[in-house]
Amino acid sequence: MDLRGLRYFVAVAEERHIGRAAARLRMTQPPLSRAVQRLEADLGVALFARTPSGVELTEAGTVLYADARSLLEQADRLETRVRSSAGDATLTVGSLADTVELVGGRIAAAFRERHPTVSVRIHEADLGDPSAGLRAGLVDVALTRLPFEATGLRTHVLHTEPVGLVVREDDPLAGQDSVHLADLSDRRWVRLPPDTDRIWRAYWTGSTTAPDHGPALRTIQECLQAVLWNGMSALAPLDQLTPAGLVTIPVTDRPPSILILAWSAHRPSPLIGSFVRIAAELYRGNHRQHG
Repeated sequence: MDLRGLRYFVAVAEERHIGRAAARLRMTQPPLSRAVQRLEADLGVALFARTPSGVELTEAGTVLYADARSLLEQADRLETRVRSSAGDATLTVGSLADTVELVGGRIAAAFRERHPTVSVRIHEADLGDPSAGLRAGLVDVALTRLPFEATGLRTHVLHTEPVGLVVREDDPLAGQDSVHLADLSDRRWVRLPPDTDRIWRAYWTGSTTAPDHGPALRTIQECLQAVLWNGMSALAPLDQLTPAGLVTIPVTDRPPSILILAWSAHRPSPLIGSFVRIAAELYRGNHRQHG
């Protein structure tokens, strides 16, 4: 038995229903059912009797429930005391453009509940640094997007999003249902900073070389305004909010944008690990580990 398995068991015991327990735990039903089955197999007893309306505790399950609640409460108190003894801890989270807005609210509440004494700082990087401060040692963990050169980093995929071509409403392509980037070599792409990661620049501009015209743009809004005012072209996730006068056309030959958590492979810490696990639980179903 482990504490996670006991937490799953207690949730099912209290909800008397696998579906309601899964919703409470913010997970899907199949992995919860498998976890309960593993616990029953480990103990060699049936903990629940299945009924048309859900589940009921067996006699063995009733015995386990009483002690499991007590054990989990003790574990929570121990965790709090250990963290308090270490003094105030700080976790610096790097974000890139819209990433902290997309997932910050979802992670923040769960992280505060698990780590009430930890101070979290947010460092917002610009488009020239897809590592969102990791490469410079400015942050502990980053919310960012692939693809970029990720050697020396570990990553966890949270979500994938299709991308589109952002153009003005009066652009000849604006009315098309989709576009193929291979056919758009003559477009004027927004220019990212010259020292930007080559893989990142090629993905978001449709060009492997930096354009030699226009100023270097460091934020999403600067790129969108360059499209609006100067007729440039840019790529963005399809659900990216854009100013009036712009449209986003699905791109058929570009893989999805991958929203990730990233952290240094050489500086692991329990706090970073906890942050990643909390995010993984919230994004269960998109779990995939790299590095």
